[in-house]
Amino acid sequence: MTVGESSPRILITLCTYNERENITRLIPAIRDTVPVADLLIVDDNSPDGTATFVQSYQQHDPRVKLLLRHEKAGLGAATLAGFETGIEQGYDWLINMDADFSHPPDVLPRLLAAMPDGDVIIASRYVTGGGITGWPWFRHLMSRGINFFTWFWLGIRAWDCSGAYRAYRVSRLQEIDFQRFRSRGYAFQEEMLYRCQRAGCRIQEIPFVFVDREVGQSKINSWEVVRALWDIAALGVSTRLLGRP
Repeated sequence: MTVGESSPRILITLCTYNERENITRLIPAIRDTVPVADLLIVDDNSPDGTATFVQSYQQHDPRVKLLLRHEKAGLGAATLAGFETGIEQGYDWLINMDADFSHPPDVLPRLLAAMPDGDVIIASRYVTGGGITGWPWFRHLMSRGINFFTWFWLGIRAWDCSGAYRAYRVSRLQEIDFQRFRSRGYAFQEEMLYRCQRAGCRIQEIPFVFVDREVGQSKINSWEVVRALWDIAALGVSTRLLGRP
């Protein structure tokens, strides 16, 4: 797809909590890479002033928007809030990415180029040409384990089920009932892909190299992992026993 005046309306969503050090550099990088896209920061009332920086940036770039939430309700809930905003405002495509530079902005043009070929485009770490740098062995083991667990329970036909770097066709997202989501934490990515597949979405993967964050701390912990595994298993069991998610 050639990006130009006739391009579809695109919204890039970033969910943030204490990411001021990263977004001060990331927002300009995204805007330089994909100037035709709008950018929505979904901030869970970060105490480090993330929202304050976005508000100041908006003064000279109206294509950068802020959705300020007043409580930290989980990554999945924040992502859904961004999606609902994009649907309500009539965008054609939504791109979700992390706010810590682990999802390089220079991959965005390749996501846009792949849009005609699918309804969900995954920037994938686990297809040929993709990869991960900066992780210790246990992070690799955990990620591979969660993906295998997801394939087993949910039968998703994709190699990278847990990554968040994705583009979604909004017309297909409108077919999904967000009120039925059970996941509000890190299992949201797997459930989102599962529900897209059940809705008949065409899922495509393009390779990218994930680079671990250099600034700030990861929000994932052992409790989040356990809760994610539980949500995935519960979703799979309910589908197999009841015939519906």
